[in-house]
Amino acid sequence: MNRFTDLFGAPRPIIGVIHLPALPGSSASPGLGEVLKRALTDLAALEGGGVHGVLVSNDGDEPRRMKAGAETISALTRVAHEIVHASNGVKVGVQVLLNDPDASVAVAHMAGAAFIRTDFFVDPMQRPEYGAIEIAPKWLVEYRASLGARDVLILADVQVKYAQMIDPRPLAESAAEAAECAADAIVVTGSVTGEAPVWTSVREAKQGAGRCPVLVGSGLDLSNAADLLRTADGAIVGTSLKTGAYVDAGKVRALMTAVGALDSLP
Repeated sequence: MNRFTDLFGAPRPIIGVIHLPALPGSSASPGLGEVLKRALTDLAALEGGGVHGVLVSNDGDEPRRMKAGAETISALTRVAHEIVHASNGVKVGVQVLLNDPDASVAVAHMAGAAFIRTDFFVDPMQRPEYGAIEIAPKWLVEYRASLGARDVLILADVQVKYAQMIDPRPLAESAAEAAECAADAIVVTGSVTGEAPVWTSVREAKQGAGRCPVLVGSGLDLSNAADLLRTADGAIVGTSLKTGAYVDAGKVRALMTAVGALDSLP
């Protein structure tokens, strides 16, 4: 057993994403009341469909900033707190985009959430529009401890979508380092949103991760869930569960039925 498995208590946990509209501070924000309404609507669809967890992220904020402003952090804390208290047993997580894992940990801790996702953890990477991306895994773990938030799990991507490695290395090596740096689960993605990783990438990450769980972080859907979850230990699912701007409860139920059918597998 490990902390991730202990938290979710399911063979292959599925975490549904709540993509928030633009938060206050963004010119496109519909206002905090509307953000909360949409977030709680998506929570009901995800929880009613049987997911094991939900991940709340500020996907609607444009332009994306590496580090969140005070207005983003305060709004996301409020939204996450409301979701935690409205939920009926699902585990709630937080991700502050684009790369603010410190804020993610603080928001999760203050809101009573159980985990965070961070796209960047141990891999030196870059994106053309942002340049080299800051990573500080040791600091993040120390910061979490300084808040008294050791119970907030870290779900860490390796070689994440949209970014390029500065010094390319095998995926297994990235996964091994993430596990050594106290990631509670490792996340593997395709190259863009909605694109699943190839099965061999999941297998390679598993080889490097040791006992640390490996999750599919993009592109999981009805067509590939059985194949990917024979190797992966769970998944974070967003785009494939939506119709338009909202989570589709029917799509959630269909995916969770397919995932449930895998429980008899070794």
